[in-house]
Amino acid sequence: MVLEETVRTASGYVRTLIQQEELPLLRDHLLRLDAESRHDRFNGFLDDSFIERYAARCAEDGTVIVAYIVDGVVRGAAELHPPEHDSLPEVAFSVEASARRKGVGSVLFRRLIAEARWKGYKHLRITTGAENHAMRALARKFGAHLAFRHGESTGTIDLAKTPEAELADLAAAPFTAGRALLSFNSTCWKIISSMYGNRAA
Repeated sequence: MVLEETVRTASGYVRTLIQQEELPLLRDHLLRLDAESRHDRFNGFLDDSFIERYAARCAEDGTVIVAYIVDGVVRGAAELHPPEHDSLPEVAFSVEASARRKGVGSVLFRRLIAEARWKGYKHLRITTGAENHAMRALARKFGAHLAFRHGESTGTIDLAKTPEAELADLAAAPFTAGRALLSFNSTCWKIISSMYGNRAA
């Protein structure tokens, strides 16, 4: 898990939470979601007790949480859930209203893809409600092929895209609210080192 690297914006930063942080920070973030956001996130309005149990399960089952943090408070979260039985690992996203339209979702998505590659995953599964247009657009931006049925849009993301191409995309995509200061994870540095190493050889 990539812990030490961060992506910073003018008002906050993105990093992977450690397990001890996951339960309170994720739980409080999900409980702060307004009714519409909660409906979009869970494909239906769910009560506080469900969210508390959900956050507790995430903290115990190996779910990776990449968080957008402002003043010590999680305002956006990307979740990478481990595969169960023969299923694919699944991803989920939520961003509070105060952090929207700043490119936070795109940066969370990129960081989560880096975490998935670090774990050796080849494909990811994403499920979103039919009315969650922002999430569907974000998923398509990262190559998801979505199919609609039973009131949900479900699709997979192929992680075969080369890290070099993703690195170029990341460098060319500043936040709309201000230019991001980007720091790259260890995988990217290995790619750069190998490229220069090959040239030197």
